[in-house]
Amino acid sequence: MKLLLIFIASGIVIFCIAFVRIIKTNDLMLNYLSFSKKLPLSENTTEKKAENNIKTEDPLIHLVVVGDIMLSRNVGQKMLKYKDYQYPFLATQDFLKSADIAFGNLESPLLAGPQVESSSLIFRADPECAPALVASGFNVLSLANNHIMNQGPEGLLNTLVLLTEAGAKGVGAGTERGKAHQAAIIEKNGLKVAFLAYAYPGNQEAQADAPGVAIMKIADLEQDLKEAKDEADVVIVSMHAGTEYSREPNQKQIDFGHAAIDHGADLVIGHHPHWIQPIEKYKNKYIIYSLGNFIFDQTWSPETQEGLVASIDLNREGVQSLEFLPVRIFDSSQPRFVEGEAGERILKRLNFKP
Repeated sequence: MKLLLIFIASGIVIFCIAFVRIIKTNDLMLNYLSFSKKLPLSENTTEKKAENNIKTEDPLIHLVVVGDIMLSRNVGQKMLKYKDYQYPFLATQDFLKSADIAFGNLESPLLAGPQVESSSLIFRADPECAPALVASGFNVLSLANNHIMNQGPEGLLNTLVLLTEAGAKGVGAGTERGKAHQAAIIEKNGLKVAFLAYAYPGNQEAQADAPGVAIMKIADLEQDLKEAKDEADVVIVSMHAGTEYSREPNQKQIDFGHAAIDHGADLVIGHHPHWIQPIEKYKNKYIIYSLGNFIFDQTWSPETQEGLVASIDLNREGVQSLEFLPVRIFDSSQPRFVEGEAGERILKRLNFKP
């Protein structure tokens, strides 16, 4: 009799756990406003797979994407203080390393030199940051931003060399125009994923005979996408644009993001505003206008100390799942995942409108 009662009690517990899990699973699909929630994808995803004869065994790539990474100023000073160039990544690197591909925007050129003052807007990070980035999981980094040329051509060229030697790819900047517009392609699980990256006009544009960054010009974007799609199964466009410390994307961001999707991009990732901005679903694909800061020392407001980590599953048809994990920057340098009310508050800034 005692065994029967134990069996019945165990069954009730298992049922309750399963019921709670079902509720939580439904909650994930209906509401992304809590820690680590997935956005609902297209309702006809399964139907589209059947129509296109996509095999269920088609390879999936797990992509993790973060926002701005600045390893200069106070962040650099913290790494020296703790004698650890991986210090900024310690709380998130296990998750980053679990990805097939980890991508972020590197906001500081890598070059030996004196410490950068906390108030300076001219960034420089130590060369040792390159192997630290790779050891922490990153294998492709956008260099198309307004700070990569802070140390002139030498800083950019040194950054490219150091990343390559460490085992990562830089994209969106190069020794000349062709290199700056060349896609970085990573192959995993038999799937080729191409990355293109662009910075807003006004930054030092790469020329036929001079280093610089790829600039947001739709005609160039169209040509670059055409070439990338000939080589890869999935193409992701990164744009460094927008009004700093603004909650909403500006028209230039919107126009460029739409153009990227129109011309064949599978996903658009944005950064530069230093605040989280909304996500738009456009032609059944996603434009993430700003993931906010990932590693930065802007401690003067809550918004600049917050960011999102996007966890994405991809196959040949593009994004198959999209999940966001909120982070908060501690010690002016180290992002950590946050849960509960604090995490929900950060996720609300997504303001997702399907």
